[in-house]
Amino acid sequence: MTSLDQDRLFPIEPQARHIARELYYTIHDLPIISPHGHTDPAWFATNASFSDPARLFVTPDHYILRMLFSQGIAFEKLGVPCVDGYPVEKDGRKIWRLFAENYFLFRGTPSQLWIDHALSDIFDIGRKLDADTADDIFDEVAEKLSQNAFRPRALYDRFRIEVLATTDNALDTLQHHKSIHRSGWGGRIIPTYRPDAIIDPDKPHWSANLDQLADLTNCDTGTWQGYLDGHRARRRDFIAMGATATDHGHPDALTAVLPDAEAEKLFDKIRGGNGTSDDHALFRAQMLTEMAAMSIDDGLVMQLHAGSLRNHAPDILARFGADRGFDIPQRTDFVTALRPLLMRYGLDPRLTLILFTLDETTYSRELAPLAGAYPALRLGPAWWFFDSPEGMIRYRQTVTETAGFYNTVGFNDDTRAFCSIPARHDVARRVDAAYLATLVATGRLGRAEADEVAQDLTYDLAKQAYRL
Repeated sequence: MTSLDQDRLFPIEPQARHIARELYYTIHDLPIISPHGHTDPAWFATNASFSDPARLFVTPDHYILRMLFSQGIAFEKLGVPCVDGYPVEKDGRKIWRLFAENYFLFRGTPSQLWIDHALSDIFDIGRKLDADTADDIFDEVAEKLSQNAFRPRALYDRFRIEVLATTDNALDTLQHHKSIHRSGWGGRIIPTYRPDAIIDPDKPHWSANLDQLADLTNCDTGTWQGYLDGHRARRRDFIAMGATATDHGHPDALTAVLPDAEAEKLFDKIRGGNGTSDDHALFRAQMLTEMAAMSIDDGLVMQLHAGSLRNHAPDILARFGADRGFDIPQRTDFVTALRPLLMRYGLDPRLTLILFTLDETTYSRELAPLAGAYPALRLGPAWWFFDSPEGMIRYRQTVTETAGFYNTVGFNDDTRAFCSIPARHDVARRVDAAYLATLVATGRLGRAEADEVAQDLTYDLAKQAYRL
């Protein structure tokens, strides 16, 4: 990597490439709206320097970890903490060298696009990362990380981020968000209410989590109504810190509408430790509908990230915890699974439910037709394994013909790796410019219309959908 190709990801055909280039340069420097992601609010609360390149680029990025692990490189050598305290590599330089020696593994992947972009555009590195350049690049990046210009708040400003939403456990005290508010800094970092730990009875320590919810809210979470009141109280806490959305990471999209007495009976059974796996699934389904009702009341936008079989390797979960690259896509039904919720709330314009999937087969068959009909539904962008140029193009091709552009919500980066944010948004802007240019070149979209749509996909739709 000596320099980035300025026409990367644009169409090969000359006319479409020229149009794509023009479209891209109307949107490439628009502010970043980041309405869903997993960056750490502590970065912005403390504004401390990032410790070293390895812990900025490698250790927190599950895309990188899973690729290296798949080639036989142990997590311990990458500095990933062990649950049992077993010693792991602490030397950031050694971790970086190992990463650089194996950087060729990422050829053709979106990870290479993101990392090359970050090294070139953020750190002004003009050389290819490999075993020979590893130490020099480590030193250059480390030296810059020691400067005030590379602290989290300065990078936030440099990246032209207008708003950045974190994703926070429902039991989080939100102390870092409170610190950010008290600091007087002008950056807009907002939380997102993620209640999986107190909704999903399959989660570790679920009953104890409900006890903690009671302590935080002074609600009696030993009763069904007290439990629901606990959710409402926590949602108010999140809204007070600027939250505009909830996020639900369920294994499926199943919803249910139970009579109050049956819902209470189900809760009592599970709270008492007597629930079956079917009971747990039904409870998750009921709670998605309860969350929709609360969103109608308090205005929080719902996000449903369904279709991942989490922690596919139990041994990895036991040794290293969650989010280590072993969450695997699976087939997902939306048409029948969402119908109970949609029959009750799908026609209510006060609800916005944004759907994400890892099952691409559902785009044209289920998701686009649903979002193209129900006022409450919007489609989230290509997510996770399909957050790639090819995945984004497939998404546009399969969704647009049925749902159009305006039943989608633009782009969100969904990342834990802070320096990948501008890179990911740049990829999305280039891919959208390429797709729109093809529509213009083939006579399906006017040139002026393409300019408007490009602005909407890059900026306006996310602000509107997430009520920002």
